[in-house]
Amino acid sequence: MRILVTGAAGFIGSHLCDALLASGHEVVGVDNFDPYYDRAVKERNIKAAALSPSFCFVEGDLRDAGFTRGLVGRGFDAVAHLAGRGGVRRSIAEPRAYAELNYMATLNVLEALRELGPKRLVFASTSSVYGGRNSVPFREDDPASRPLSPYAATKLACEALCHSYHHLYGLDIWALRFFTVYGPRQRPDMAIHKFVTKIEAGEAIERFGDGSAQRDYTYVSDIVAGVERALERVSGYEIINIGGAQTTPLGRLISMIEELLGRKAVIVEKPMQPGDVPRTFADVSKARRLLDFAPSVQLEEGLREFIGWYRATTAH
Repeated sequence: MRILVTGAAGFIGSHLCDALLASGHEVVGVDNFDPYYDRAVKERNIKAAALSPSFCFVEGDLRDAGFTRGLVGRGFDAVAHLAGRGGVRRSIAEPRAYAELNYMATLNVLEALRELGPKRLVFASTSSVYGGRNSVPFREDDPASRPLSPYAATKLACEALCHSYHHLYGLDIWALRFFTVYGPRQRPDMAIHKFVTKIEAGEAIERFGDGSAQRDYTYVSDIVAGVERALERVSGYEIINIGGAQTTPLGRLISMIEELLGRKAVIVEKPMQPGDVPRTFADVSKARRLLDFAPSVQLEEGLREFIGWYRATTAH
């Protein structure tokens, strides 16, 4: 297949490009190098893909409707729309940027697909849309009407927009709700990356809350496997959880990182932050049924892989 990957230079997008190329697909990647973090990090992410004759990279901004229309007009069999800005806390400080980078960019992609095709889209959503639910695991048919951050709100709005384009124009769209993705190339602002960086350097880490907050951590290769299968199978409109199907308290995560690094963390306790949720936990039975999905990388193994990548990267 010929596949367009938006957000191709990002954490998940670059891994997806590598996997699609390894599977024999032709890939066009687009990224605007949003200054959320260092451009050099993103350029390094796509170095391997850039060596492939089956990969073409385009720098551009999906907020530009004309650019997006021209890009989609190149002709593709499917689109993996991973572009957008993540991060709960920053979205509280910069809500307008999230509305533009997430919602308006997605609208432009959908409009281009409506006019030009292809009619097949896989959209990267987030577990954050579930809000502060107490009942676990999270199922796709659970109510998701009270997001706790502008980031979550924009992703939920994108899901609704995708449904309307499916209903009105016949686009086949699967929205995949990712649960706390980690692994090599993880964004430097994310907890695991920050914890490893600071503990390795002997610096203090901030722990928000008492350590009991729980997350369903999902290794990036499992996420990518789910996206690949969705690109092959997308039909109709579906919302699908892609997660590790287990939950780990923050305190336990820090302990595991300490053990793997062989260093003790200096912890500065901070209150829970606005927009944070107490727990996430994916019910992946629908992903199992539609995608033959089963998470294969356990947290300790994934952390070990991340730390190996981190040490190899920072040694250069």
